[in-house]
Amino acid sequence: MIQFEKSELLKALPKQFFASLVEKVGAITAEGHDVINLGQGNPDQPTPDHIVRRLQEAAQNPINHKYSPFKGYSYLKEAAAKYYKREYGVDIDPDKEVAILFGGKAGLVELPQCLLNPGDTVLVPDPGYPDYWSGVAMAGAQMEYMPLLEKNDFLPDYPSISKDTLEKAKLMFLNYPNNPTGAIANSKFFKETINLAQKHSICVVHDFAYGAIGFDGSKPLSFMQCEGAKDVGIEIYTLSKTYNMAGWRVGFAVGNSSVIEAIELIQDHMYVSLFPAVQEAAAAALLESQECVDQLVDTYESRRKVLIEGLNEIGWEVSAPKGSFFAWLKVPEGFTSEAFADYLLEHAHVAVAPGIGFGTYGEGYVRTGLLTTEDRLREAVDRIRELKLFK
Repeated sequence: MIQFEKSELLKALPKQFFASLVEKVGAITAEGHDVINLGQGNPDQPTPDHIVRRLQEAAQNPINHKYSPFKGYSYLKEAAAKYYKREYGVDIDPDKEVAILFGGKAGLVELPQCLLNPGDTVLVPDPGYPDYWSGVAMAGAQMEYMPLLEKNDFLPDYPSISKDTLEKAKLMFLNYPNNPTGAIANSKFFKETINLAQKHSICVVHDFAYGAIGFDGSKPLSFMQCEGAKDVGIEIYTLSKTYNMAGWRVGFAVGNSSVIEAIELIQDHMYVSLFPAVQEAAAAALLESQECVDQLVDTYESRRKVLIEGLNEIGWEVSAPKGSFFAWLKVPEGFTSEAFADYLLEHAHVAVAPGIGFGTYGEGYVRTGLLTTEDRLREAVDRIRELKLFK
């Protein structure tokens, strides 16, 4: 059999760090151990019934068995615009300012290929979602990292970025509520971002994957709510987290019309849009009762309370996330993030994601998800307590 060599493009892609975590968890599980997996980012609740029913009904309609328009059906774009008007008070033109995506990840990976040329500079958060790196690699672009430090509330410190870097930068990725830190952004920060982007002609891509998940009565701020946001960038929204539709692969981008046009152009060459029944179900999710979303946020907030209070009670001093379904926890002295994650997995059979997998400035932390029951979270705390790592 001929072994065909991979392209230089594939060879240049970043290593999938978390594949090794999956292998480690699988190995421990194969030995017969019960692993409490807090390292994943996969929602554990089912998609709400009314959305599933809409899919079932739509799948029986023969019109949905045909190719849909390359750019998707207008009713889903209109639903996205109505969603933004209802939730954020933002006016969105469904014809020019909405692009339907095969999940948020697809849009994030496509964007550098839409707007950048080889050698161009991209500003990326560190720590941050690793798939930002994938799109940059595919475009042959260069990354400059923006450290997210606890002392700055895990927001980039723009004055610390060199003038030369800002002059070269063409694209910036942001993500609030943040994966992995659980931090949120405020209007002051977004205004600073818009001013910086206008001054240096930088396209801002705000990854709003966890936009529905805020705690303590606080609703996360959309980048589009800030005056001038559409002038300098877009926001990517996925239904994966808000409606537990991760496997459905549906999301959308809103904002700057020239960027939307570029996304739709690349997708014209790659896809023939989403299965129409999924588009109908997505529109139903956005437009019908949002009680399921309120209940979901309540569930995550209750789980957050169990985990954070439990860990503090055993002497692990940690802070509660302000948004997302992740908690960002400092590792004890004497451990690297990966060594601590390995130790918890081996000795407590609790899986967490090492911070170094999210970037250099993720070292010293682990990420845990709120994606299992309160009882399992309590058991995870009890198992960690037995290790006697904390006074």
